[in-house]
Amino acid sequence: MPELPEVETTRRGIAPHVERQKVTAVRVYDRRLRWPVPRDLSRRLVGRVVDRVDRRSKYLLFRLGRDTLIVHFGMTGSLRVYGTAPARRTHDHIDLEFGNGVVLRYHDPRRFGAMLWSPAAAGEHPLLAALGPEPFSVGFDAAYLFASTRTRRAAIKIALMDNRLVVGAGNIYANEALFRAGIRPTRAANRVSRERLARLVAAVRQTLAAAIAKGGSTLRDYVDSDGAPGYFQLEYNVYGREGEPCRVCGDPIRAIRQAGRATYYCGRCQT
Repeated sequence: MPELPEVETTRRGIAPHVERQKVTAVRVYDRRLRWPVPRDLSRRLVGRVVDRVDRRSKYLLFRLGRDTLIVHFGMTGSLRVYGTAPARRTHDHIDLEFGNGVVLRYHDPRRFGAMLWSPAAAGEHPLLAALGPEPFSVGFDAAYLFASTRTRRAAIKIALMDNRLVVGAGNIYANEALFRAGIRPTRAANRVSRERLARLVAAVRQTLAAAIAKGGSTLRDYVDSDGAPGYFQLEYNVYGREGEPCRVCGDPIRAIRQAGRATYYCGRCQT
């Protein structure tokens, strides 16, 4: 599933091609995404100019004046930029055409993604209203994390993956950030000190920044807006490395299940 680094990589690839460009055509080939694509999407978009492309958590936000087109990739979705669009393939569901000749094509084999219209402030949309702070924002710091976890008895990894606490720390990146911070993923969130939470804040930012620089992670379906895979998986310290030696101490990486998700950690480096 595309996480924050993959979505941010896509945003950076798309923005130069569509910002300040007029939408000239919308072609919806299949409305059956996680939520049906609005029937009037073409009427709402054609003739409008995309002011900018933002990201909130794993959502892309195409700003058009006071309105917003919200795009989510679900598990297998992607947006590709074409100068000359090739013949439509299976699972190509939507084309957005722009005045500069660019075609933005949405591809989604499992159709768990979404393309929705928000005429009100996007932050008030039900999908966005309850989200926690962005990991690179000033609101995400040790003081915030300490105050927000004092009543949480769940494991710190489970807390970190809660989008109401902070967005962007999906399973892969939570594993990697906890390793960088030296915190065992099973430790109760309310038992992690302020000092260690400060290290975790820094580790989350470092992990996500490194992943963005590598174009995200490609485990199965993800490609960026140019069709290129991400390469951060080549630098994993713990994720998917069960039994392999820790890159720091040499002990074998351990694997357990937490809330149905795979967790990887070093028993010596993480306490």
